[in-house]
Amino acid sequence: MSTTMTPSVTRRRRGSGTERAQIRAGYGFLAPFLIVFALVMLAPVVYSIILSMFQTKLVGGTIFVGVDNFVAAFTDPQFLEGVGRVLLFLVVQVPVMLILALVAALAIDSARLHGASFFRLAIFLPYAVPAVVAVLMWGFMYGERFGLVGNINNAVGFDLITPFAPEWMLLSIGNIVTWQFIGYNMLIFFAALKAIPHELFEAAEIDGAGQFRIVTAIKLPAIRGSLVIATIFSIIGSFQLFNEPNILKTIVPNLIPTFYTPNMYAYNLAFLGQQQNYAATIAIIMGLLTAVIAYIVQLRGSRKDV
Repeated sequence: MSTTMTPSVTRRRRGSGTERAQIRAGYGFLAPFLIVFALVMLAPVVYSIILSMFQTKLVGGTIFVGVDNFVAAFTDPQFLEGVGRVLLFLVVQVPVMLILALVAALAIDSARLHGASFFRLAIFLPYAVPAVVAVLMWGFMYGERFGLVGNINNAVGFDLITPFAPEWMLLSIGNIVTWQFIGYNMLIFFAALKAIPHELFEAAEIDGAGQFRIVTAIKLPAIRGSLVIATIFSIIGSFQLFNEPNILKTIVPNLIPTFYTPNMYAYNLAFLGQQQNYAATIAIIMGLLTAVIAYIVQLRGSRKDV
């Protein structure tokens, strides 16, 4: 007794074979990215987690300690001081920088500013300066004996500005970071503003809305997504604070300790103190803290959009 397949069954089998071939082709295209992602992103994270679960001792060598390094980190006064310092930096510097960048973007977009192209380039230019060069330049200007600040103090006859005083050091670093990244954030806001349809502005003006009303009711709500993105980038940058204090430490070594920021602390533990396991623990904690805060900001921004 012979059986024959119906045309519909034949089409389904041919279709399933075609789908499998397409899936294999898709994985083939993805394979180079997945391999690079695994080697560059996943492998270092996994290795850091493994490192954080061990300790190297003079007697006994490297031993497994589980979460002991994490417990020690949360009771480490130097680490907690560094975390508190970057949190203060974030709370003060990030809003100031973003507000200044937003004001600059709104001014350039208003079409009422003469020489808008010049100001856009001038504000963005500091971002193109390498971080090391920028810090060295500002460090020279901050110098109380050889720099611009010293010249000003000599001219007035007393210490009018003391950026290298212990109580002003974090503010001095914040000034450098703000100078560097105002242009970057301004460009994000300006690009978002240029994407708003001009018909909305014309309709608002016909209804009698002034410029302030247009900004608050149309422009700011329209660029909320860009505000959230810039805020997240700034939060990540605050927790990654390293270049500025690490370079300024060579100028004023007595004012910036090795644990000034968590990144500096982890770097010095790993490369100067030969404590790679504890350094990996601090790096993981800071990565998780940064991810949690950035996720909260993104979630709140998404809810407002809805």
